[in-house]
Amino acid sequence: MYDAILNHIQKFIPLEPSEIDLLESCLNTSQIKRKDHVLQEGQICNTMYFVVKGCMRQYIINPRGTEQTLQFGVENWWITDYLSYHNHTPSHFYIQAVETTEVIALEKSVLESILIQIPNLEKYFRIVAQKAFGAAQMRIKFLFTMSAEERYNHFKNQQPDFVQRVPQYMLASYLDFSAEFMSKIRAGKV
Repeated sequence: MYDAILNHIQKFIPLEPSEIDLLESCLNTSQIKRKDHVLQEGQICNTMYFVVKGCMRQYIINPRGTEQTLQFGVENWWITDYLSYHNHTPSHFYIQAVETTEVIALEKSVLESILIQIPNLEKYFRIVAQKAFGAAQMRIKFLFTMSAEERYNHFKNQQPDFVQRVPQYMLASYLDFSAEFMSKIRAGKV
């Protein structure tokens, strides 16, 4: 039932059978329907979500009233509002299911308890945070150094299946251009 997350954890740290039993006793899976939100701006984020199957996104609504996708979370990826989660402050973000998604939701109080009982999990979550931070850094680099067309082509080459998986307006907002511009790029009119 929890193979995906246990396999992911064990890619980075070993787990004893007793630790696996403890983890399994604390985890819960849930299904989030397409377009449903698990977090809205202004709410306090107390949960980290591990995507077992499906796709989530984190976004803002910019001053023009347009959704701006900041992050996608697909299989074997964590998604949360780290600042709200850590500081217990209202979120500036929305987290939504792009497609019907199965997640393992890990409440902050449960995670804190697990980390006391399985201290080695701190290493796992440090690695996860470092990987997420590194991905965010690369995204910022691409936004600053590539043209819109270069960003699209780079993303398409790196994630060919993903380009077909998400609505084009979400992908366009993630790459920081309009859906109309995305249509022109895909049609080769840029």
